[in-house]
Formats: sequence, C-alpha cells, structure tokens
Amino acid sequence: MQPDDHKVLILDGACGTNLQEMNIPPSAWAGKEGCNELLNLTAPESIVALHRGFVEAGAMVLETNTFGANRIVLEEYGLHDQVENINRAAVVNARAAIGDQGNVYVAGSVGPGTKLPSLGHIPLETLAAAYAEQLHALVAAGVDLLIIETCQDLLQLKVAMITCFEILEKIQAEIPVMVSVTIERTGTMLVGTDIAAAAVTLEPFPIFSFGLNCATGPQDMESHIRWLSHNWPGRISCIPNQGLPEVVNGKTSYSLTPQRYAQEMKRFVSEYGVSVVGGCCGTTTAHTRALVESLQGVEPLVREVGA
Repeated sequence: MQPDDHKVLILDGACGTNLQEMNIPPSAWAGKEGCNELLNLTAPESIVALHRGFVEAGAMVLETNTFGANRIVLEEYGLHDQVENINRAAVVNARAAIGDQGNVYVAGSVGPGTKLPSLGHIPLETLAAAYAEQLHALVAAGVDLLIIETCQDLLQLKVAMITCFEILEKIQAEIPVMVSVTIERTGTMLVGTDIAAAAVTLEPFPIFSFGLNCATGPQDMESHIRWLSHNWPGRISCIPNQGLPEVVNGKTSYSLTPQRYAQEMKRFVSEYGVSVVGGCCGTTTAHTRALVESLQGVEPLVREVGA
C-alpha cells in the first residue's frame, strides 16, 4: 500500500520534548547541546528507541529527526558540512525502528530554519540552496514522504515549495509532499499571513496534504481547520501541540491528556474531514496510542468544498 491508500493517516508525536525526557549520555551532545539532529549520528540507539515507541503505539508515519538538519541551522553548531550524513542517518534510524512492520512510512521532516526571508534575515537564494541540499539528501536516503512543516513566513513557504518540486522533477522522483503551517494565537502566521492566503499560495502545487502544526492545541486550531474543511479541496492535516506549554516546578509541561487529545482529533476527522492526524510538542506515545484507539472504524467526513 501507499500513503494515499489510507483513509486516515496517523503520524507520530513529538521529537524534541520526548528527547528531553530520555536518558541520553552527555557525551552524545559533543558540546553541541540543543542540536537534536546530531543525535542521529552520536546516539542512534536513542533515536531508534524514540521512533520504535511510536510504532508500537500504532503510528503509521514516522517523521525523521531532521527538523533542523539544514545548512543554515547546522552552521550555528559548526556542523554545516554534516547535512548529508545527518539526514541519511535519520532515515536509517527510522527504518530500523520500523523493522518489518507493514504499512509504516518514513516522512522526511523539513523545518523552517531559524531565519525568515520576509524579515530580511536571509537572502532567498541562500534559503533555496539550503532547502535543496536537505531535500536531496532525504530523497536520496529513501523517504516515503516529505513534510515541510512549521512554516511561519509566506515567502519562506514559497521558496520551499518551488525548490522541493524542482528537486523532485529534476531527479524524477514521485514522493508525496505534505505541507503544514503554524498559526499563532493571533490567528495568523508569525509574519501576519492568514490560512486563506497560505492556501492560495499552495494551490498551484500538487501537494499530498495541507494543514496546521505546532504553536497551539486543537482548540485554537479549530476555526482554521473549519475554514480548510469548507475551502481546501485536498487532504487536511492537523498536528497540534498538547495544549499551551506551562511551567510547573521549573519544568515545561503540556496539559492536554491523551484521552482529551484523542477526542478532539476524532471530532476533527468526523466533523471536518481531517484525514492526516498526529501530534507536535508534548505528544507522547500515550497520546498516539489513545489517538489510534479512538479512530478505530472512524472515517473522515466527506466534504463538499465551497458548500
């Protein structure tokens, strides 16, 4: 089967917040604390264990630990020459976690980087080159899908889309591309773009799905998901945080319980036709397990776009 053969596709949960809870040897960071992507090379057993937990919980898609594995971000750690090695290792780790489990796919995660072109942080050509390098490495390593996620800047999104499909055309690869933007509690992306403008930007591209991830929990995403349900003709994704982060006893925590998360996502599937679901910051294997159980026998609402 292929990803599009599934009426509902269930992605895994958080990478960063779960890694923070794992017992990773200090030596694995090699003095570059905060660079989770380096762990693909220095602590592969930890990354495989993280992925395997989500496979055992029932996730159908594993996102690679490559959110910041582009030249721009890695350069901040002195690792700009490790782009290919890190992305390739990330895919190997995800495959190792899947083993012989059927119908589990690897999605190459591509984050926004740390510099936004609309704010003049980075030239478009530099951003495009960084995307091209990472995307080529992920495709060469054999991902099943690509997910360009946490997009915060419409110009950044355009550059990512154009670069991605140029790469796929050049190497004649047919790989589904998922796109996810981040809408703040203000109701727009970080630089002021609303969901409708993002949808218009993406309309010309043959993407697999479009939706939201990060920044907020399901409640704050609902109005945007409702808009997509009535206006976006393709598959809709929803990958929320587990509520808004809170500091409890000096530690960041997320308050949304697995049961409540699963109920909200089930409602999004049945009421709004969302067909790609998963979790972002704060999502544990318990959340994924509850989500899988709640969606047994549930099919997405058949939508009439424009109705």
